[in-house]
Amino acid sequence: MRWDGLFADLEAQAAALHSAERGAEIEERTRAEAGRLTLLDRLRPAVGATVRVRSRGGVSIAGDVQQVGSEWILLDEGAGREALVVLSAVTSVAGLGRLSAVPDTMGVVQLRLGLRHALRGIARDRSPLRLHLVDETVLDGTLDRVGADFIEFALHPPGESRRRAEVREVLVVALSAVAVLRRDG
Repeated sequence: MRWDGLFADLEAQAAALHSAERGAEIEERTRAEAGRLTLLDRLRPAVGATVRVRSRGGVSIAGDVQQVGSEWILLDEGAGREALVVLSAVTSVAGLGRLSAVPDTMGVVQLRLGLRHALRGIARDRSPLRLHLVDETVLDGTLDRVGADFIEFALHPPGESRRRAEVREVLVVALSAVAVLRRDG
């Protein structure tokens, strides 16, 4: 009888130790997995959610997440206004839920929809834009061309279509300086 009690006590201690070790291992694996998450992984499940994004250059935008590309996020600000935010310029995002996408699971098509691809679509659209740069410069005009590491932006009066007579100058801007492109619908 005494031996049964002794072995039962040892088994209980072993089970408690195993449970504690398993709990610590789970916590460590959880921390390691969270350490693999990127901002993109946090944003991907947020399509349809309302968020507030702050970017370098002091721009703060609230809107519904419409699409998430590999290097950008498209927000619907309401009243027909859209904003393409460059992920490398994002400083914070408020309003994200607890969900995250699994790291490294973005589809091939989504991976190809990088910043330059999105900007080329905007250039084809020829819409008047407001361009916010990371140094807080704000420019109005039309995106003319997209290079490997730059854009050409024709400066003209806000809200006006690009007309040769209205263009004050064409500015070449490094892609690394672009924070947000806004378009009124």
